[in-house]
Amino acid sequence: MTALTGEALALARAEAQEAVRRVRAACPRLDGAAIDLILRDARSHYAWTDKPVPRDLLETIYDIASNGPTSMNCCPARFLFVESIEAKEKLAKSLKAKNIDKMMSAPVTVIIAHDLEFWKELPFLFPHEDRRPHFEGKPGHSEVTAFRNGTLQAAYFMIAARAVGLDTGAMSGFSNEIVDAEFFAGSTLRSNFLLNLGYADETALFQKLPRFPFDKACKFL
Repeated sequence: MTALTGEALALARAEAQEAVRRVRAACPRLDGAAIDLILRDARSHYAWTDKPVPRDLLETIYDIASNGPTSMNCCPARFLFVESIEAKEKLAKSLKAKNIDKMMSAPVTVIIAHDLEFWKELPFLFPHEDRRPHFEGKPGHSEVTAFRNGTLQAAYFMIAARAVGLDTGAMSGFSNEIVDAEFFAGSTLRSNFLLNLGYADETALFQKLPRFPFDKACKFL
């Protein structure tokens, strides 16, 4: 545990508050085009060009996404980038037939997973106090926390990928059990979903499907 105390803590808090003020002053909100790119007009893609995705761009995406909030800064998500033909063939064992071509043609497929023993890293990630007793010996609580926060981190990752110019295509038509056996055997990692990344072939797109209006999905109490 390396938590700051006293004057050092006060200085760090003041610097953090000023940093947020600077960010807000520089960019009070994203413009419409940026919002369209990352969410409003973004699409899930199923076909891909052969343009490669540089590894340094994947590192940039992770660096952006890792700054998204999680409870107690627990950061349980883990990202396995599947690029080689051999690894993709192994991953194909888990997929429903209709998803194999989508995955094989993507430059990169990310197995988005979470670590069930994320809490062992809390002394580094959350040094203010020892929160490990909240999870140690409580596998159910640990699993729910890892899944919830890992899914949050996966959403940050998708938005970050779109923000730097990549297209995304999430997939859930696969066997988590097979993925875990093939890629995470003997570890505390468990797969959540798959994410294809690359530069899309837009000719495979169909019309955008409906979304609920505000009054259908939202209420005030």
